[in-house]
Amino acid sequence: MVKNSLWVERYRPQNLEEYVGNDQIKTIVSKYLESNDIQNLCLFGQAGGGKTTLAKIIVNNIDCDYLYLNASDERGIDTIREKVVGFASTVTFKPIKIIILDEADYLTIQAQASLRNVIETFSHQTRFILTCNYIERIIDPIQSRCQVLKIYPPSKKDIALHLVSILNKENISYQNQDIILLVNTFYPDLRKMINSLQSNINDKVFSLENTHLVDSNYLKKILEVLKSPNQYSFKTIRQILADAHIEEFGETFKFLYDNLNEFASNKEGEITILIEEYQYHSNFRVNGEINFMALISQILKILNNKLILN
Repeated sequence: MVKNSLWVERYRPQNLEEYVGNDQIKTIVSKYLESNDIQNLCLFGQAGGGKTTLAKIIVNNIDCDYLYLNASDERGIDTIREKVVGFASTVTFKPIKIIILDEADYLTIQAQASLRNVIETFSHQTRFILTCNYIERIIDPIQSRCQVLKIYPPSKKDIALHLVSILNKENISYQNQDIILLVNTFYPDLRKMINSLQSNINDKVFSLENTHLVDSNYLKKILEVLKSPNQYSFKTIRQILADAHIEEFGETFKFLYDNLNEFASNKEGEITILIEEYQYHSNFRVNGEINFMALISQILKILNNKLILN
């Protein structure tokens, strides 16, 4: 078999023994594997923490037919009606069928409402595994139909040991300080660490270039700009996001809310309503950065009492 050229896939754990961290959840899952059956599961936690990996371990170690769908790409009610129902209603010669809905927090409310009925209708032979970053975006009726498990990121030590094991298997030389810097920069996103690990190999040596790292202090930089807004603030924040290569904005919304007292200038209530509104809209926007910068524009308008266009 040809090895996958992407390390993040080549070294994706194939069984529970290889899975890093979450020992308590591994105990729960091992019982499912022994019985060759599972409950409907909803796995939630931070990006890159191992939710999808755990879901794939389950389906690869149970005698089942399974369907994998990325709900961030196929998020509408038609996906539920056509692909999910289509798979759930077909005949199988395996004991059960499992449907993985990855990034299920991107499903529209209408799609989730339809899904809850599908879960019940096909419960005799079909199980569901939902993964999401934000459990609050999953409607209560679906949560009540699933065993909800929070996936905690592995410790920095466990991650560092895992990265070292990858380098050893690839016969790559490295310095401990580069591993430490990589872990501290991207923690807890293991997927991002492995991708960065592979991209910084030169002549069988891992050497970390600071210019290749995501700026881990981007949130503090945004806060400093908001504390002293001016006509260039919009451009400055947009550049901060570009330099940090941010793709997920859930943490950014929460950071703004948690630090309202630092920049809101007695407008905490008004800005809180804006944060809630734009965070909600982020569920339905293809480009998260545009949605977030629209929020920044409105916040700057409040702070400066004028619309910032520059």
